[in-house]
Amino acid sequence: MLNCREVTELCSQEMERRLGLAERLRLQTHLMMCSGCTNFRIQMQTLRRAMHAYADGKAVDEGNKPPHQR
Repeated sequence: MLNCREVTELCSQEMERRLGLAERLRLQTHLMMCSGCTNFRIQMQTLRRAMHAYADGKAVDEGNKPPHQR
C-alpha cells in the first residue's frame, strides 16, 4: 500500500499526466482510508482550477478588483 508521501506525489503527477490503472487503484485505496490525503488532493484540484481560471482572466470579478482597476 502507498504511504502518504507517495500519494501526494501521485496527486501531483495526476495533474500532469493520466495515471495508469494500477496507480489509480492504489491511489483510490489509500484515499478511502486517509482523510488527510483526500483533503490534500481536493485542495490541489481546487488550486489548479483557480490558477487556470486566473490565467484565462476569469478568476477576478468586478467586485473583487482593486479600486484602481475598476
